[in-house]
Amino acid sequence: MRRLGILASGSGTILQALLDESLPVAVVVVDRPCGATARAEAASVPVELVERESFGADFDRAAYTERVVDALRRHEVDLVAMAGFMTILEQPIHDAYGGRITNTHPSLLPAFKGAHAVEDAFAAGVKVTGCTVHFATLEVDEGPILAQESVPVLPGDTADSLHERIKEVERRLYPQVLQGLVETGLVETGLVETDLVEEEA
Repeated sequence: MRRLGILASGSGTILQALLDESLPVAVVVVDRPCGATARAEAASVPVELVERESFGADFDRAAYTERVVDALRRHEVDLVAMAGFMTILEQPIHDAYGGRITNTHPSLLPAFKGAHAVEDAFAAGVKVTGCTVHFATLEVDEGPILAQESVPVLPGDTADSLHERIKEVERRLYPQVLQGLVETGLVETGLVETDLVEEEA
């Protein structure tokens, strides 16, 4: 079974969903003090704080990425799962774990990429959006899609209420996809077999 390294930045609700499914999480790496730390510690999972000291023009993204990779390597992870990680990483993580980095995104990619996907979908007036689990590449919100599930935009929705329903799907779909990957080991080439791809949109 493959060992998971989780990257997180926020409250840790997606991390909690992964922990609740007893996935083999070897380490949680955070880029700032956050709620994910307490959730990992409560589950007796090691935490590495690789703090991002700058959010300005002087931020050395490649050097920071090397520090993240070092933390993951210390715990001998096989598969990296981003779970609300808010720092975009550079080439070194793809050199180390290329084809073995997953992410969850709150839209039906390739629609509405970026950090404001839910707000953008809501503003566009779409009737359906959703959640995508995909392999991460150097290009943000690109990479092979592993699974998608649609979420309807309901009358009376706000961007916040819509986002909450998408998160409910993420917390169910992401652990399911990762369970398949850690059990089958279909991550060596960065591709999964057809029977792992679930498209419910």
